[in-house]
Amino acid sequence: MKIVLASTSAYRRMLLERLTLSFVTDKPEVDETPLPNESPAATADRLALAKALAVAERHPDALIIGSDQVAHIGDEIFGKPGTVDKARAQLVRMRGKSVTFHTALAVVNAVTGQQTVTSEPTTVRFRELTDAEITRYIEKEMPLDCAGSAKSEGLGITLLEALSGNDPTALIGLPLIALSKILRAEGIELP
Repeated sequence: MKIVLASTSAYRRMLLERLTLSFVTDKPEVDETPLPNESPAATADRLALAKALAVAERHPDALIIGSDQVAHIGDEIFGKPGTVDKARAQLVRMRGKSVTFHTALAVVNAVTGQQTVTSEPTTVRFRELTDAEITRYIEKEMPLDCAGSAKSEGLGITLLEALSGNDPTALIGLPLIALSKILRAEGIELP
């Protein structure tokens, strides 16, 4: 069955390539604004499914993989900063604190209509970062396109004291352990 990653994220594409499956990518056009009173985990789940469903309309013969990640402290959400100033503000707010990254995964079988949605939380404890460390990190990594401004797969790992979760790939943006289980249930042979 054709596999489509409902994302143009280079990080998600690189993660999915680890499974050595043939796939294509397609950009979902989804409004990522959280709904009023929606929990961060519910936002991630809803958006992952919305992305997969949006792409499924264009690929009725495929298995569609959607994902979304929401970083938060309590109900305060940290999205993709987009600018250096916003990245700095996020990292200042997160220094010395534990941040939860909810990475949601949705797989839609466009042929059968089967939908599977799951979420992998990862808790990250940031060090007490100095302003100079934050500035150097942003200049070197330019983490403007990732939730919470911290790329753990790169230099962002130096900002952390600890992390806990069931799947290290979830923090990067696509939980491969959960995805592998879903793909096997859909008849995809792994490994």
